[in-house]
Amino acid sequence: MEKVWLKSYPDDVVAEINPERYQSLVEVFEESIERFPQNVAFTNMSHDMTYATLDRLSKDFAAYCQHELKLKAGDRIGIMMPNLLQYPVAMFGALRAGLVVVNVNPLYTPRELKHQLNDSGAKALVVLSNFADTVEKVVAETPQLEHVIVTNLGDQFPAIKRTIVNFVVKYIKKMVPSFNLPSAISYRDVLSRGAQLSYQKPKISGDDLAYLQYTGGTTGLAKGAMLSHRNMVANLEQASAAYGTQLTDGKELIVTALPLYHIFALTANCLLFMKFGAKNLLITNPRDIPAFIKDLSSVKFTAITGVNTLFNALLNNAAFKELDFSSLKLTLGGGMAVQRAVAQQWKEVTGVHLLEGYGLTECCPLVTVAPHNSQGFNGTIGLPCSSTLVRIMGDDGVEKGFNEPGELQVKGPQVMMGYYNKPEETAKVMDGEWFGTGDIATIDEDGFCKIVDRQKDMIIVSGFNVFPNEIEDVCAMHSGVLEVAAIGIPHEVSGEVVKIFVVKKDQSLDEKALKAHCREQLTAYKVPKLIEFRDELPKTNVGKILRRELREEEIAKSA
Repeated sequence: MEKVWLKSYPDDVVAEINPERYQSLVEVFEESIERFPQNVAFTNMSHDMTYATLDRLSKDFAAYCQHELKLKAGDRIGIMMPNLLQYPVAMFGALRAGLVVVNVNPLYTPRELKHQLNDSGAKALVVLSNFADTVEKVVAETPQLEHVIVTNLGDQFPAIKRTIVNFVVKYIKKMVPSFNLPSAISYRDVLSRGAQLSYQKPKISGDDLAYLQYTGGTTGLAKGAMLSHRNMVANLEQASAAYGTQLTDGKELIVTALPLYHIFALTANCLLFMKFGAKNLLITNPRDIPAFIKDLSSVKFTAITGVNTLFNALLNNAAFKELDFSSLKLTLGGGMAVQRAVAQQWKEVTGVHLLEGYGLTECCPLVTVAPHNSQGFNGTIGLPCSSTLVRIMGDDGVEKGFNEPGELQVKGPQVMMGYYNKPEETAKVMDGEWFGTGDIATIDEDGFCKIVDRQKDMIIVSGFNVFPNEIEDVCAMHSGVLEVAAIGIPHEVSGEVVKIFVVKKDQSLDEKALKAHCREQLTAYKVPKLIEFRDELPKTNVGKILRRELREEEIAKSA
């Protein structure tokens, strides 16, 4: 493709970045705490933490890990909590100690948690007390887990407020399930003891692991993507190249509703905006939309990231439309396809374009981005970011031409080192330095990429490829549709037919009206043959609709 996308770059975006600009994420972090000590780094539940405070507390955490827990550089430590102030303390503290961070979804079942702890070899785990009962159920089967640090909601507040919060938590049993971890260490004790110890800065190189970031495991057991400090620094520099000219040092406020243990929020929110000395508003429970909007009403936010379902939920709340968007200048969507109807409504309500990007855990995650000077939704995932090569490959191993669908493959300094302890799985997705995403895409003459769909989600109707994203995008254009998911259902004549699951926005919407709408927009074989209305659709913890779960339900029905 000879980097055709470079001609579409804004004038202030460089073609290449320097992945060696910083030796590690710790170097980036320490530069920020030196430049912006009095700036607020993170805020959550009306409590602020400055860069200076984060510097002190993360250093105390690191010192405790080094001296009391006897953890050595390269050892794994899990962090299992939602967006709270304790997360950046533990995460940056772990990195400063030279540890490898294993981000853990706090909603994991015992089976999922046991697999991730054992697979990663985590020797320590930091967990919010609300989820410690899950840890209790697996400690006997995770022999390498030597230390469990337990924190609670009150730990991030000053003493007086902490006492009130802890009192409330203690007596609301449903908030904190009972657990019995007699050897657990208190997070407060960790910081108190760590403050009395001497932090010893380890030598960290770009080749050292920063994260074992586990994939969602939708096709089996989750795999740990090995992300080095060089991988992460490179992706941070790529994100800075794409959007850094739109950000002002020390003046930004980023809204983080996606969990920081998710690679999208970790890189795009936590690390990128930390580099610019921004204030990061952490939303602990974004599913509580009224409370979320109340938090937004109290700040002048300049940037926000999210997935399509989150933006859709906000737009369908009247209170959100009354917010002051005068400071907002950057909105990034990822994690799933942004629907045209949502993007257009976002621009109408906020006055700011919703810029769609694309990434994967294995790429830290950024691969392509919509340029910051985009003038509207164009249905693409943007241009390959700086220092990134992409190609579209057919099943026959031959590279496709412009606008021809095939597997999107990526090459760049952000591509993972491989899956931890899984050389066979690594070999399935790596062709030399090229990483196969498993996504079907096209690229046009101007370098804009478009995801057609996941290979495994493709529906085959009478030999014709039908992509769920297209069906969902068309259905979402109907004013009566709130959410929609499309899957293929086995059919004795055509092989498969399209079935959609719909959550109504307008309760008067019926099957006849929705099919008529689809017929106006889609070729006959793409029009849904089956429609099922539901009150809600199954989603991941970050709000991505689970087509897989819907398919499994249909298979169970027919069994």
